[in-house]
Amino acid sequence: MATGNILVADDDGAIRTVLSQALTRAGYDVRVTGTAGTLWRWVQAGEGDLVITDVVMPDENAFDLLPRIKKLRPELPIIVMSAQNTFMTAIKASEGGAYDYLPKPFDLKELVTIVGRALSEPRAQAQKDPDEFEGMPLVGRSPAMQEIYRTLARLMQTDLTVMVTGESGTGKELVARALHDYGKRARGPFVAINMAAIPRDLIESELFGHEKGAFTGANSRSAGRFEQAEGGTLFLDEIGDMPMEAQTRLLRVLQQGEYTTVGGRTPIKTNVRIVAATNKDQRVLIQQGLFREDLFFRLNVVPLRLPPLRERTEDIPDLVRHFFKIAAAEGLPLKHMDNAALDRMKRYRWPGNIRELENLIRRLAALYPQELVSEQLVEAELGFDTPAGAPKAASAGPALNGAANPSGAPAEDETLSLAVEHHLADLFKQFGEQLPPPGLYHRILREIEYPLISAALAATRGNQIKAAELLGLNRNTLRKKVRDLDVRMMRSLR
Repeated sequence: MATGNILVADDDGAIRTVLSQALTRAGYDVRVTGTAGTLWRWVQAGEGDLVITDVVMPDENAFDLLPRIKKLRPELPIIVMSAQNTFMTAIKASEGGAYDYLPKPFDLKELVTIVGRALSEPRAQAQKDPDEFEGMPLVGRSPAMQEIYRTLARLMQTDLTVMVTGESGTGKELVARALHDYGKRARGPFVAINMAAIPRDLIESELFGHEKGAFTGANSRSAGRFEQAEGGTLFLDEIGDMPMEAQTRLLRVLQQGEYTTVGGRTPIKTNVRIVAATNKDQRVLIQQGLFREDLFFRLNVVPLRLPPLRERTEDIPDLVRHFFKIAAAEGLPLKHMDNAALDRMKRYRWPGNIRELENLIRRLAALYPQELVSEQLVEAELGFDTPAGAPKAASAGPALNGAANPSGAPAEDETLSLAVEHHLADLFKQFGEQLPPPGLYHRILREIEYPLISAALAATRGNQIKAAELLGLNRNTLRKKVRDLDVRMMRSLR
């Protein structure tokens, strides 16, 4: 049977009762209070083996109380719970010395498990006063994002290598920057390199630097990204595009903590934290012989998957407000979105994820005079893309392949071209006697091209040769289109 004395502080009487009952059933002695002042008196008196406290209390914020508790009793584990489920709440809890952070609502079984773990492995946390953080690098209160916040908070004061996976546009670089900016290497440099954007024969030079005369055109010594990131964080984006030769050199760095420049002979010690990211399935690349398995295990010490926007649509209202505020700070009119428009956005499948959403918000802020964005305006911008969860035409494939219905006539009512025609007709009707904003041709092509290329690459598991053949494009043309699409959608995050 578990033993220990638990101090619980929450201004909500119902929560105090539920926690008291659950912890008592687990075998603990529990004392509850609705004020931070009472909790502080108990701690000063030496009571309690563990503290569970809400953030917002009627007499004092828990983040102001945490440093005093940790200074007086550094060995006392503290679990912080809060309904203010933001990234900064998790970070402040971690920075303040909390053992763990739980967003409300939480699972009682999970809380009891954490309590048991904290009491069985008591430890002193390093004292660090929480700062008043400005800005929100990550936005969202969905359960998926809460789990990411908790993981990031636990990683801040470590140098563990992290592998961030997720679809293009989910914010992988934002996560890497958050790990750096709020971690112990915050005063060091943050250096990012995109493997897909650098010619393969130059990647080793870009990463490790080169000596004068190492190759044709090397007229002087050049520092690589490892040297530039010394003492800080190196973000290796699109790690799946790294050539095999560079993978071997990177593995040596991770194993031995040193590297040599291209053309150099003297090993150079390095002190950087590695955060890698990819939108590909690395295990498939390993099976294809395109990525070293031993390097994957070295990079994948802490795997962190970012959910696509379609899996966290409840975050869309917060993201919309966030991006409208950013647009206003850049000189665009401050706008708002009505509930019907938000509901329409939640039904959209968002193939471009957060990047696509931010670009949409910028267009709405720049192109339309209305202060309140309506569902009709959102519909006009989202185009004819199938909303998330909407039924798809079962015979769309046969229609595109030239198949006929049982009567022998083409299934014209189910063809893509007719669906587009109907959508465009509805689009013009929504503007009444006015016309849609200029640039409609390119907007429509953009809405078609990106999901088409994404679908082809997904169907061929990222094999650009097969995808180009499927699409009827030259391989170099497809590669350029993929690069242009990625570059265009990344600009809004820089």
